[in-house]
This record gives sequence, structure tokens and C-alpha cells, in this order.
Amino acid sequence: MSKQIKAAAVQFTIKVGDIDANVEHVREALHRLHDEGVQLAVLPEMWSCGFAYKELNELAKRTPEVVEEMGRLSAELNMVLVGSLPEPDGEKVCNTAYVLDKGKLVGKYRKIHLFSLMNEDRAFTGGDSWLLADTSLGKIGVIICYDLRFPELTRRLAVEGAEIIVVPGEWPRPRDEHWRLLLLGRAIENQLFVVAANACGVMGKLDFFGGSMIIGPKGEILAEGGYESCEPAAVLNFAGMESWRQQITCFPDRKPQFY
Repeated sequence: MSKQIKAAAVQFTIKVGDIDANVEHVREALHRLHDEGVQLAVLPEMWSCGFAYKELNELAKRTPEVVEEMGRLSAELNMVLVGSLPEPDGEKVCNTAYVLDKGKLVGKYRKIHLFSLMNEDRAFTGGDSWLLADTSLGKIGVIICYDLRFPELTRRLAVEGAEIIVVPGEWPRPRDEHWRLLLLGRAIENQLFVVAANACGVMGKLDFFGGSMIIGPKGEILAEGGYESCEPAAVLNFAGMESWRQQITCFPDRKPQFY
């Protein structure tokens, strides 16, 4: 029997600075998804508190308890969960995606590319290594929001064996078409699944358009969210991915020595 899993993106309006409200929203969403048979759930970028820069260091102190709660939920619901949170690192803070596999922390990825337009480079310490998490559902590569504009990172994950790329994001208007096209491009050029969770609604001066997506290795859109809070879900068929890679042999035909 070919491997299939059901994946979902949890899209919602993050209440900036309100960890308890955001955790409760996610908890309820994950229980709904469990009832639908979802095994992989991706949460937005900085989902516990948003980019509350003035309170970031204090909010980051609560991240260990948030991770503990998500670990408990992932064990209870038999899920792999991925989403980014402010990680305390001494006096600094990192934008870190945690990968929880049925209760176990199997990897964490610190966002490498910080979005200077929104002063992320002033508030966060950037990461210096990529992550390919070997989970019970397969090999999952993790990138965060602005990382999407740097195809070298996703390609590295694909060459190393990623079957799914997950993308926690807080991607606002007016660049919604960029989000869509870049996600499609990363899926098509690497012939793998992409599961991307964006925030939605107005937060401060920014309007987040949602548009969370699940994309197949041919670039087919398997599920897509609108503007409101939602949990788009789809089945990922790994046999279909392998069949497509055998038809269009992009990986064997690469000539990395020339570029």
C-alpha cells in the first residue's frame, strides 16, 4: 500500500501579545483536525504572540510552556505539529520553528533570513543551519516566511531528501501574489509537497490575507484557504510524487558542477 497522509494548515488571526488566547484557538483547531484524520498540522509564524516587538523578550519566556503544551497535544492527538515561536536565547530571541512528533521534539529550526523591512533583523538573532526533520510521517524540511524568497534553502532540503516542505508564515498584503507564486515554484521545481500556513486578518497596521496552501509535486493546489480563519486540509499521496519524479527526472538531470 502506498503511503498517504492527511495534512492541514491552521490559519487564524493571531491576537498580538495574547499567548493564552492563541494557544486556546490552536488547541480547538487541532482537536477538530484530529476528528478529520489529520496527521500533520502546520501553524503560522510566531503564532503564539505575533510580532509584539516591545514585549518580545517577556513573551519568549513563556515559549517553553507553549512547546510543552503542543507536545502534549501532539501526543494526545497522534500528530506531527510545526509552527514558529519566539525562542529565548540568553538575552536574545530567535524566530524558531519547532517540530513535534507525537509528543517528541524531533527538531527545531531558527529562521535564517530575517525580513529587514519589518525590522526583524533588529529584534531577532538569525539562524545558521537548516533542518530536515526525520518524522514518523516522512522527511520534513522547514522554512519560515521570508525564507521562501531564497530558493537555495528549499533546494538544499530537497536534495537532502525532503518529501514535504512546511512553511509557517505571516505574509501580509500587498504581496499576496508573491506568496502564492513562490509556494507553487518551490513545489514544482523540487517535485515535493508544500504545506504553508499563513496568518489572516488585521494585526496592527498590517492586513494578512490568509491564503494558506497545500500544493502537490506537480504544482497542483490540493487545498487553499481564503481570508478568514480556516483549516484547509488535503491528502498527500507519496506514490504520486515518486511517479512524477520518474516521469520528469529533474534530480538526476541536475548539473550542480556548473552552477
